[in-house]
Amino acid sequence: MEFGVWSKGLAKLGVDCLILGVFEEGELSGEARSIDSVSGGALKKLLARGDFGGRAGDTLLLAELPGLGASRVLLTGLGTKKQFRRRAWRRACQSALAALTRTRIASCAIALDRPEARELDDYYLGRQVAELTGAALYRVNDLKTGKKPPAPALKRVLAGPVRKPSAAQRGLAQGDAIAQAMNVQRDLANLPGNICTPTYLAEQARALARRHTALRVRVLDEAAIRREKMGCLLAVGQGSQQPPRFVVLDYAGAAKGQAPVVLVGKGVTFDSGGISLKDPPGMDEMKFDMSGAAAVIATLGCAAQLRLPLNVVGLVAAVENMPGGRAVKPGDIATSASGQTVEILNTDAEGRLILSDALHYARRFNPQAVIDIATLTGACVVALGHHHAGVMGNDERLVQELLAAGVRADDRCWQLPLTEEYAEQLKSNFADFANVGGRDGGAITAATFLGKFTQGLRWAHLDIAGTAYQSGAQKGSTGRPTPLLADFLLRRAAR
Repeated sequence: MEFGVWSKGLAKLGVDCLILGVFEEGELSGEARSIDSVSGGALKKLLARGDFGGRAGDTLLLAELPGLGASRVLLTGLGTKKQFRRRAWRRACQSALAALTRTRIASCAIALDRPEARELDDYYLGRQVAELTGAALYRVNDLKTGKKPPAPALKRVLAGPVRKPSAAQRGLAQGDAIAQAMNVQRDLANLPGNICTPTYLAEQARALARRHTALRVRVLDEAAIRREKMGCLLAVGQGSQQPPRFVVLDYAGAAKGQAPVVLVGKGVTFDSGGISLKDPPGMDEMKFDMSGAAAVIATLGCAAQLRLPLNVVGLVAAVENMPGGRAVKPGDIATSASGQTVEILNTDAEGRLILSDALHYARRFNPQAVIDIATLTGACVVALGHHHAGVMGNDERLVQELLAAGVRADDRCWQLPLTEEYAEQLKSNFADFANVGGRDGGAITAATFLGKFTQGLRWAHLDIAGTAYQSGAQKGSTGRPTPLLADFLLRRAAR
């Protein structure tokens, strides 16, 4: 994909299509008015006839308007002027690019009005255009045997108008890297559990390290995991015939003495619930339970591609959670790598178990910050739906960094409380604590459990159960929260 910018001379640009905006009030956006003037009022005549209403998400393709270098114009609805903000701009751009991918148009210039500069400056314009283009061009990596539809023809996209071309070009380059990383996450998460096993995840991490010289990888097999005394991780995986793997990805982009950011990903490649078996409807979606691990792998690749001046470590705890004669049972007690004991009351609360050992492992890097990413609880989906990830932690500044990164990346999260009262629900008569605390506040008690392994660390937890994938006709990975994590690292690298 080739990206570029334009600043003036829209009517004469040598592209196949111009993307112009129309407000729901029947008003052309600024650049659309200039094109209307050049083309003899063709757009105003069209609106006067009622052929296009400007509703958010609507598009209309026009051909051969006079006076233009482009052979076609695509109108896209901006919604109402009163509600025109950054998200409305994104929806209009997203709809337009999706419409172009269903044509043979190979090049376009985006010429949509923008909301206030503080919401979408030239840098973020470039980044958003590149990310949205990548999302529009993405095709699910299905295993169908029939003939595949032709790939989209779109190969060149110009963003504008811009006042600072260098800032927009930087945004385009970084947005393109983020889009590629999102595709890595989506490809991994969309694969079925019989292909994307813990071993496969480890192999993909090795393949990524081969592509980037600044990345090193170490894979711990089951024997090495046992030597690390990761009893909780081993307990989750003991019912499966697929052996567990623990992956350490190390990106060295700064001086050796600089403390790294550590990203920890939950990698349950299929979660049946174990002995605490899940209900069959929707169980196929539990192949997405490794989305946190996929996001960590993708984000490390993005950091390496952009050569960020940071040190970043990615930890992936990869297991399959299955029932069987050797499976962990409700009431069993496991000893974590930290030495703390856990009464496993529910084997379907397995993500927090494998993360507990991974979070303890993170200590050896003396990190400046630790962030774990996990499709951890259905309770978070009940609390926040599918629009926001949940964020909690023991360091308010770190939590606020993630909240701000989510807003900038349009990959939003919402803070939930994490106070000492919730620990009462995890008390056990037989171990240091239990792995579940009942239905009430389930997303918070899960984070409270993780907090028992992060004392002394600057730590935040992202529960992405509601945002990492979608169900229904559009079933598949969303690529979230890779944009949030990438923005977080970009902002840290700019300090």
